This record gives sequence, C-alpha cells and structure tokens, in this order.
Amino acid sequence: MAKHIKLIATAAMGLESVVAEEVRKLGYEVEVDNGKVIFEAPISAIPRCNLWLRTADRVKLVVGEFKATTFDELFEGTKALAWEEYISEDGQFPVSGKSVKSTLYSVPDCQKIVKKAIAERLKRKYGMASKMPETGAMYKVEVSLLKDMALLTIDTSGVGLHKRGYRVGQGEAPLKETMAAALVLLTNWRPEFPLIDPFCGSGTIPIEAALIGQNIAPGFNREFAAEEWEIIRNKYWDEAFQEAEDLANYAQKLDIIGSDIDHKMIEISKANSLEAGLGELVTWKQMQVSDLTIRNENGYIIANPPYGQRIGDQEAVQKMYKDLGNIMKNHPSWSVYVLTALESFEKHYGTKATKKRKLFNGFIKTDYYQYFGKKVKGEV
Repeated sequence: MAKHIKLIATAAMGLESVVAEEVRKLGYEVEVDNGKVIFEAPISAIPRCNLWLRTADRVKLVVGEFKATTFDELFEGTKALAWEEYISEDGQFPVSGKSVKSTLYSVPDCQKIVKKAIAERLKRKYGMASKMPETGAMYKVEVSLLKDMALLTIDTSGVGLHKRGYRVGQGEAPLKETMAAALVLLTNWRPEFPLIDPFCGSGTIPIEAALIGQNIAPGFNREFAAEEWEIIRNKYWDEAFQEAEDLANYAQKLDIIGSDIDHKMIEISKANSLEAGLGELVTWKQMQVSDLTIRNENGYIIANPPYGQRIGDQEAVQKMYKDLGNIMKNHPSWSVYVLTALESFEKHYGTKATKKRKLFNGFIKTDYYQYFGKKVKGEV
C-alpha cells in the first residue's frame, strides 16, 4: 500500500478556510476547493483527523479520479483502481452517488456500475467465484461526477463528525456542533477570556467553546467507521486517542456562561454539558437577554439567536437584538459575534458591524456579524 494516501475533509460552504487551518495545525499541507479540503498524509491521519477536526463534516479517503463520459469508461476506470488495498475480503461496500454537469446524469445507474466494477475487481483479487459476502466492516463508497470527472471515495467517519455523542436533547432548530465550533474559531477568543452565549438553546456554542478551551478532541467520545478497517492498525487508533488524552488541558479554568429565556433549554444544556464530560465547567442561567449583566472586561459574546423567520416572531426578535445592542454599548472592551439571517440586524442592534462574513447555517443563508472590542490592557 502507498506510503501516503489522499484525503478529503468536507466542509460546509463558507467554512473551507476554517477546516483548512485545522488540517494544517495537524501537520498536513492542504489544497482548498469548494466544500472540501484536500491533502496527502500517512494512513495514521485517518484516526487523527476524525478525532480532532471540529469543523469538518467528514473525512473521505480518495481511491481514484478519472474522466468518464460513458458507462464503459466508468466501469473500466473503477475496476482499474486498487480497491483490495482498502476493502477487506468480507467488507460491506454500499455505493452512493451524485452527478453535477456531467454526461452520466443517472445516479442510480452510476451507482450500480461502480458497485459491479468493485465487486469484479475484489472477486478476482480474492479468488472468489461467487458474490462477495459483505458481512464485515463498512466501507461506504461514493461516486461523485463533476463535469465528467469521476471521483471515487470511501467514507472513514461513519456518522457525520458533527455528531460528537453528547447531545441528549435539543431544541427546534439546533445549531450543528461543527458550525458552533466554527463560530468560536472564527473569533480570537482564548480560554482566559470570559464568554457568554445569551441565546444558548441546547448549549452547543458554550459546550464547543469549553472543548476548545480545554483542548479536548471533539471526537473523543464516539466511534468511527474506519476503526473496523483492517488497513488501519489498532496502534494508529491507540496512538491518536493517547495523543488526544495527552494534549487535553483539563486544568484550564474557564469563564463560560450559557443563558436562555426557556428553562427547558437550560435543563437540556446542563444534560448535554454533563454528557460531554464538562461537569460544572459551564454556568447555565435561565434569563432573557435584557437581564444580561456583565461584570468584567475583555469578554466575548458568541451567539446564534432566533432569526424571526416565523410569522409573529419578528418583533420579539428585533427587540432582543436591540436589548443586546443597548447593553453592549456600555462594554466597549467586549467583542460581539452574532450569526443571523435577519438582514436588518445592524439597524436593530444599533451599530454597524466591524466586519461580517457570509455563512450557511444548514440551507439558510446567514451573516456572521463581528464587533471587535477595544481590549483593556492588564485585564483578563
């Protein structure tokens, strides 16, 4: 097997640069494309990336790429790839697919052809006369056709990386854990600074901030598809988990508060925080934003408040934004970061943002409004 493999860390639109920075911090050189970060790395990168990437959706192993404008080209191109280097003799290999601006537009047909080509290759390599047993580890194959280029990958993550394993409850429109982590990483917050989320919902932003603050690997409490793969020695997983344990800074003190008007959400936040192993590290309070009291300097507000997209909610949401703006006027050393789809946010908040960044929260087009505080020197 090749010394280095090619990997893709998939990213939500607008978060490619954040994912790229995370991959670079793990020590790998990257190439950034729409919705993905591509890099070559040793096989030990599969455990490390799955454990550590906070903002990527999943990690895929690239088996090959070639041009395919006919079903014959797709079949032969797939069959020519060294699937036996990855998929074990009893491996399950379901095939999913997508096609964009390509001659081969029938996704079900492409999936069938790829499945048949992989099966033929594996049968020949493993010396089997009948069909593959497919009773072992899971190797989810994807054929992705873009402008007649076929990209064949195997998913290493299993369940998406946003599923950290701590969410025991959630509200109506929960923020994905990967997006919450990105909202924190897009600020220059450090663990010694206070952080408040006054619209915490099920607690995702404060929990992700606490994990970042103590340098806890986000995948530490979950499983991954590639843990069952024969090609990745157990020692690589053991080393990756040991590295995560060694680098965690459980002694780091944090001043993180999550508050919400709904007491049920606060109960859910507490349960999620306990499940994440954070104990009493985050303070949870039931209150409305107009009751927010700030007692120290150089803090951060990071929030994903309601957007007011349902009929009747607009006025209440506008008032929340106004209340927050009025309070924060008196705390110039604090930085404020708000994600919302409401285009008139600055008008209601009362101040123009220092900077804003377009992000997609699921399929909702949003802006991340950023107000940079003037730090007070000598204060933490």
